[in-house]
Amino acid sequence: MPHPIMFDDDDPGLAELRRIALDFPGAAEKVSFGRPVFHAPKMFAMYGGTCKTTGETVAFPHSVLVKVDEAERPALEQDGRFFSPMYFGPFGWLGLDLTAAEADWEEITELVDASFRLAAAKKLIRELDARRR
Repeated sequence: MPHPIMFDDDDPGLAELRRIALDFPGAAEKVSFGRPVFHAPKMFAMYGGTCKTTGETVAFPHSVLVKVDEAERPALEQDGRFFSPMYFGPFGWLGLDLTAAEADWEEITELVDASFRLAAAKKLIRELDARRR
């Protein structure tokens, strides 16, 4: 049984994430777990997530999930906008709640870039670096 669709295609946050994520080399979008996932071919960003706290599941439909460097994780976890997404958190992912404060798309671009670099093949990272010179 497939997951239900848990996003609105007209969401402006999703549109902005698409603009950012699909600019990376080899990036594509698919729907997985009922949410938009950006991959190249490994997943490097997702729109929307959930978190389980004290036995209660909390939905963050307007959020960006990214893989973070373990050295950066403690600092990001101190920021109240971030949460540990169900299923993905134990594998190095954090979610950024876009409704907790006005979204800083420059910051989000940096987070997506770092996540891409953790997930993508070295060839794609070289291509990205060559583009940005």
